[in-house]
Amino acid sequence: MEVRVDRSLCYGSAECAHRAPSVFAFEDGYGVVRPGREGAGDDPQVREAAEKCPSQAVVLTE
Repeated sequence: MEVRVDRSLCYGSAECAHRAPSVFAFEDGYGVVRPGREGAGDDPQVREAAEKCPSQAVVLTE
């Protein structure tokens, strides 16, 4: 499962980076997926980050 952050929705809460720091980083005021970690959508911490993102900017796709 793929994970990405929709920058048009992200308002910089850093919730994703707090919940799954091995997958997400906080850069220039936005959450981003770390390079090479785009396929980590099956990780339970990533799923939690997607569920808890206040702006619903963390997107999981098949």
